[in-house]
Amino acid sequence: MNKILLGVFAVALCFAAGQALQCYECKVGFWNLCITSKITCNTGERCFSGLGKAAKFVNIIKKGCLEVASCNKTEQLNFPSNSTILYEMTKTCCSTDLCNSAPGHFHVSALSMAFTTVSSLFVVKFVF
Repeated sequence: MNKILLGVFAVALCFAAGQALQCYECKVGFWNLCITSKITCNTGERCFSGLGKAAKFVNIIKKGCLEVASCNKTEQLNFPSNSTILYEMTKTCCSTDLCNSAPGHFHVSALSMAFTTVSSLFVVKFVF
């Protein structure tokens, strides 16, 4: 009975690892400075990195989760409406864990998935 429960646990571990998408979140950053934390997206959301300009000269950054329908689009906020552009930002989406990190950073999603797979195989091997 214990072997069956451990086998079920090993399979569940594989499914749990792929369920919730983890992303970096940064409410707003300027130039290359963006303080991030990790968040879990809801169903139907992807990670995004937003790059843009405020007042046509200040580089701004945003990161987080975004509904798929809003991905890969440029948004513009005018103030007052239909007048001066307050900011313009292009939000680009990706769909793997922590894929919205800064360029050049190592993504851990492949490593964590490999660790989960190897751990599950060891549990199954030693139980059965």
